[in-house]
Amino acid sequence: MGARGGADLKREAAAAAVGRGTRRMAHKENVNPGALGSLAKYGAPGPQRVPRKETPAEALLAQRATGKTGPRPAGPPLLAAVPGRVPVEAGAQVAPQPPLKTLSIEDFEIGRPLGKGKFGNVYLAREKGSHFLVALKVLFKSQMEKEGVEHQLRREIEIQAHLRHPNILRLYNYFHDRRRVYLILEYAPRGELYKELQKCRRFDEQRSATIMEELADALIYCHAKKVIHRDIKPENLLLGLKGELKIADFGWSVHAPSLRRKTMCGTLDYLPPEMIEGQPHNEKVDLWCAGVLCYELLVGHPPFESASHTETYRRITKVDLRFPPTMPEGARDLIGKLLRHVPAERLPLRAVLEHPWVRANSRRVLPPAYAP
Repeated sequence: MGARGGADLKREAAAAAVGRGTRRMAHKENVNPGALGSLAKYGAPGPQRVPRKETPAEALLAQRATGKTGPRPAGPPLLAAVPGRVPVEAGAQVAPQPPLKTLSIEDFEIGRPLGKGKFGNVYLAREKGSHFLVALKVLFKSQMEKEGVEHQLRREIEIQAHLRHPNILRLYNYFHDRRRVYLILEYAPRGELYKELQKCRRFDEQRSATIMEELADALIYCHAKKVIHRDIKPENLLLGLKGELKIADFGWSVHAPSLRRKTMCGTLDYLPPEMIEGQPHNEKVDLWCAGVLCYELLVGHPPFESASHTETYRRITKVDLRFPPTMPEGARDLIGKLLRHVPAERLPLRAVLEHPWVRANSRRVLPPAYAP
């Protein structure tokens, strides 16, 4: 972080956050540096996921802003929780305790900018008490109110805070002041997949298949919880310390128990036919996006990219899919089975995990699993 005073860092952060817009809006980074030990290679005989408990710093961040305490151990019943008091066993003396401190910007040292967006910026930050590194997303209330996207932020917080998967960005907590909302996110040192793809131009089969396996596994988890992401694209995918995938930016996602929606959202090149045509859609929009992503990883640009929006729309609705000669046959088969006009005909996510091309090329490592 350097030796600069906290006040100076905050003034610099606030100054850097004003007035900066960008076309690509997913500049967040994330991975928990302390959660990467004991990795086992995918495909090794009998791979084991090592159960992982939250570190004290993670638990602190997750609890302090809400005033919640962790699960209690088994034992005699406790007295009901009272503000300012700690639950104790029945019949015991109850000693007054100060309430848990609410998080504020004063609890963090602000470091370098990690990215910028329309409504604010993301900074590397360190919680002063634990020295735990996070990505602090700073959003301006006035900008969000002006654009009428407060509900989008609320939805992002409500959904992402409840997701626990090694390939999904962790939202630890949030707090706000008069002018800003702060999201405390995991920090991923290797940044956006989009920037990495720009640098490499295209990925080889091993790296692309690994990403597809990680993405499919994370989306299976989301869909089981009735969460549709709806905006899978390289800008919203981040890379952890070992290059593992982290799905981020749940601003367009939705928790829909019926799994049927009819609003258009997402990025033009990744829009599925049913959304362009104004038809109700369900979780299978994420399958379409996975197919588009696989193509872009291997080729370097989306499959329906055209000179005009109209032509892109036309090619998507006609599923005008053209493969370059360099496209591997196995990847061509996978992409073709995901990019189907009829949503029900798209390859299920579990079949993506078992697809021969994925199984032959993926080099995924199994990160420490989160304890159930």
